[in-house]
Amino acid sequence: MKQGAIWVRPFYYLVVFMVATISLYPVLLMILSSFKKSVDIYKNPLGLPTSFSLETYRTLLSKIPFTTYFLNSLFVSVVSVVLIVVVCSLASFYIARFQFSWNHALFFIFLLGMMIPIKLGIVPLFILMRDLGLINSLWSLILMNMATGIPLSMLILTGFFKTMPYELEEAARIDGAGNLRVLWHVVLPLMRPALGTVVIINFIAAWNDFFFPLIFITEKMKRTIPVGMMSLFGEHSADWGSLFAGLTLASLPMILLFFIASKQFMEGLTAGAIK
Repeated sequence: MKQGAIWVRPFYYLVVFMVATISLYPVLLMILSSFKKSVDIYKNPLGLPTSFSLETYRTLLSKIPFTTYFLNSLFVSVVSVVLIVVVCSLASFYIARFQFSWNHALFFIFLLGMMIPIKLGIVPLFILMRDLGLINSLWSLILMNMATGIPLSMLILTGFFKTMPYELEEAARIDGAGNLRVLWHVVLPLMRPALGTVVIINFIAAWNDFFFPLIFITEKMKRTIPVGMMSLFGEHSADWGSLFAGLTLASLPMILLFFIASKQFMEGLTAGAIK
């Protein structure tokens, strides 16, 4: 090892430690604040709790139907991600592996969803959902999540498909496997990095979505967490202790998902950088 590298490495570790501390500090502050009363948060917002109590969590569950909001958000996010993965896996496999004259045009149509801000069409979208009878239905949110998530997912999966060798698929076809069996048994197991990236990106987007649930859902028991927790804000004050408790509970699924699929997520982001 060169002599200069010995002195540079501690500097790198110091920089990484500072970046990690800056990144994790808001999360730590949120968790610590969830154990503090609103009065303590106003008096000492950056300090440690004087005593650790679950009173804020009990207050949260008594003020709003948080469990119902949590299950609504979980249903919308999981179903949206599953449908996006199924649709995009089939479509990207078709575009990447079958050469037809309309492949590039079809791929461009999918990518148009990234170029056009969907929120600009909220009025016709609301009319469409009303005519379909999907106002106050969680399926309206699922359809909107699919509409916003499919373009980027198609870009990721199609690019990953094109980097995979054809020889594995040809070997499976020689053994008599059809297209769906090749996709399910051969291709998809090799696409875990790209699939992990798609799952994490779309789950976080669906879980944190505030705009569409605010527009399409008016019934209290159909709300998701971001909209449901708005009731903790009063006209002149807010219950910050319960709010931080709700944010902590709402963050657990995303933190758990990222820990499970973080390796695939990082590999999916760097896939194709080096061939």
